[in-house]
Amino acid sequence: MSSIFTKIILGEIPSIKIDENENAIAIMDLFPLRPGHVLVIPRVELDKFYELDNEVSTSTILLANKIAKAMETAIDCERVGFSIVGLEIPHAHIHLVPINTANDINFAQEKRTMSQEEIQGLADRIKKELKKLDTQQCDK
Repeated sequence: MSSIFTKIILGEIPSIKIDENENAIAIMDLFPLRPGHVLVIPRVELDKFYELDNEVSTSTILLANKIAKAMETAIDCERVGFSIVGLEIPHAHIHLVPINTANDINFAQEKRTMSQEEIQGLADRIKKELKKLDTQQCDK
């Protein structure tokens, strides 16, 4: 049976997409630890991140790095925390969480409830910063 992430990647379940590359997709977490929480998901369905081949894991991390840079500008935070936990869904993925303290990325805490409009607004801000980063890369 396909994971919920595979169903999202295939377009069977709607999501708020931030960006993608040939090996991974980045979407907003609809039940975030902090506002702006993003999930970066390899397209291949494997349970453990370390089971991914080098090309896919590298490509997934490069996408996460790019999005984290945009998030730091788009969202008021000290930094963006990266976490690979892998217990809640049997499909490898990276959590990108805007943080100000270590407790902000504590998965034992209760998830936030946000409206679709609030999440979309954060997604739009991140995408705007991604466009700026892409433009800067083209200018180099």
